[in-house]
Amino acid sequence: MSSTKLREQLNELTAQLAGRPLDADLDRWLNAEHGAGSATYRQLKQTCVAGVAEGWLCDREGGGIRYGRIFKPAYDLHGFSVDVVDMQNIAGPHHAHPNGEIDLIMPLDETAQFDGRPAGWLVCPPGSAHRPTVSSGRALVLYLLPQGSIEFTRP
Repeated sequence: MSSTKLREQLNELTAQLAGRPLDADLDRWLNAEHGAGSATYRQLKQTCVAGVAEGWLCDREGGGIRYGRIFKPAYDLHGFSVDVVDMQNIAGPHHAHPNGEIDLIMPLDETAQFDGRPAGWLVCPPGSAHRPTVSSGRALVLYLLPQGSIEFTRP
């Protein structure tokens, strides 16, 4: 596997997301069309798991969280940046999403949840904020950020 493979997979997906509002309708659509039982989900998870194992994903560590921004916002990713985190029973730093955030939740332990959600997608609208939390096990989470916009805050 390689970052090139992940970029190709995300190019196809972000083309379908470009220009859409980041809202509950997008959350429902992503889970219906590209949810945990889909080929898209299986392929992205397989690539991310391989990337972590091979060391080109989540190559940094801080506060018990492995993380890394694999791609900056780019034309071929339709303006999204891409980050991946590897978390186990931990809450990350509080942050806000000026332009929203789209999260792909990939449990490595069957019971793991991200912000109370199981495997699949979570769409956070523009202006939302949270302290990202993985509970009940270990999970990888892929973040798509429009224009790479994120603001770390105090809760």
